[in-house]
Amino acid sequence: MKPQRPTARPALARRDFIKHSLLAAGSMAIPPGLLSACGNAPADRTFTVDPNRPWWLQGNFSSVHDEIDAFDLPVRGRIPSELTGLYVRNGSNPQHDNSPHWFLGDGMVHGVRLDGGRARWYRNRYVRTPFYEHGVSFAEAIGRGLPPSKHNTTSNVSVIWQGGKILSSGEVGGAYVIDPNDLSTVGPTDFGGAVDNSFTAHAKVDPDTGYLHFFGYWFFPPHITYYVADETGRVIRKEPIETSKPSMMHSFAITDREAVFWECPVLFDLGSAVTNPTDAFRWTPEYGARIGILPFGEPGASIRWVEIDPCFVFHETNAFRDGDEVVVDVGRLPSVFDGTDIGGGPGRERVMRWRINTSGPELRFREELVTTNQWDLPTHDRRYTGRRYRYGWYSEFRDHPDSVDLGGVGMIDYTSGATRYWDPGLTRHGGEPFFVPGGSGEGEGWLMLFVYDHGTDQSVLAILDALRPDRGPIAEIDLPRRVPFGFHGCWVPS
Repeated sequence: MKPQRPTARPALARRDFIKHSLLAAGSMAIPPGLLSACGNAPADRTFTVDPNRPWWLQGNFSSVHDEIDAFDLPVRGRIPSELTGLYVRNGSNPQHDNSPHWFLGDGMVHGVRLDGGRARWYRNRYVRTPFYEHGVSFAEAIGRGLPPSKHNTTSNVSVIWQGGKILSSGEVGGAYVIDPNDLSTVGPTDFGGAVDNSFTAHAKVDPDTGYLHFFGYWFFPPHITYYVADETGRVIRKEPIETSKPSMMHSFAITDREAVFWECPVLFDLGSAVTNPTDAFRWTPEYGARIGILPFGEPGASIRWVEIDPCFVFHETNAFRDGDEVVVDVGRLPSVFDGTDIGGGPGRERVMRWRINTSGPELRFREELVTTNQWDLPTHDRRYTGRRYRYGWYSEFRDHPDSVDLGGVGMIDYTSGATRYWDPGLTRHGGEPFFVPGGSGEGEGWLMLFVYDHGTDQSVLAILDALRPDRGPIAEIDLPRRVPFGFHGCWVPS
């Protein structure tokens, strides 16, 4: 079946590593090249940026400083009565407006509680880390010789619902427990002392066992530690994975039988970090890149690696077994953190399908081009995590010469290659669309995301039919304040 083409959008002009880091898009399980790149005609600039100030401290990237509670929120459209629970999303919100980059601000969670077709409340709360409690920014802490540690973290990237707890996580450092009743911080958790240093942002829940698979990368050996926790939060496996140097590993993947890691040549530089925290990571292509496969239940030393060309991958959409091959769909970038304008013009981003054959004594690697469409922050039906899947949803990235411009929502049907797209309008900006299950079939449910309108300086929580996002929101909930752009969210069912 010939895929439906989305509305053409140009490639994002990524001016620095932070904008670039969001462009590791998800993928589709179709033959290579079935989706071709969209057009790259210039788009209208939808908002202006003061060149004398960092873009991440302006507009809807800038912080909100107060914590509020609002009840019985106005609704346009109809909230499905089946949607009973809490939508929560994390993001960077520096309390003193002095963050050297978007990724380095204090964590703040925003949540909306739904029940019986009504929007019961909105709340926002800072994650109470030591950095926040002492009024010290990440950069200031580094400058005082206080590097991130198990509990010294911004905790600003993700929220995960597992084992009856909301876990807030950052790039490095440990997890924090958030109370779903009011979004207050319960406190840090190290899983009963089992986690030594870091709970990196993109943990996975196995849909069959309910086990939480996660890892932490760290600046000193062992540089990677892989964990598995049962549904009660008890760590049942802890496997160090040795690497020769500390590298940045933002995410990983699981299938129904193995964990998949990718080590790319972005290395931690302690000297540079002390001088300037934004220079902590360096592109070092001579270090090489590789993919590792670790079967469940095996010691970390048994991981098998296969070398690949130097590149960098922030996010995957999903992974699964296909006979002798492990399939991982990733957003591949040729380089990052290399001190240059890594935007490099249209088409630099590549969404790839990686295939790793595990049948012989040596792993064999091949990759297929899927698309160059500028869609990222992928989500899928988490009932299919690690399994062959059909649908994926993405945030659109629109072209802007001076900032990140989040747009609408894209959808790919992995089986047919068909796409759907919702355009919110030039003054409105979305983010990660989080999938919430409804019916029993894959993709039957809804997408939830915060949408900001720079024309009115207001935000809404939008709800879309996941299988027909192109029809636009079935409901929009007016929020009492703008919600700054953020990162990853979760759904807490009642």
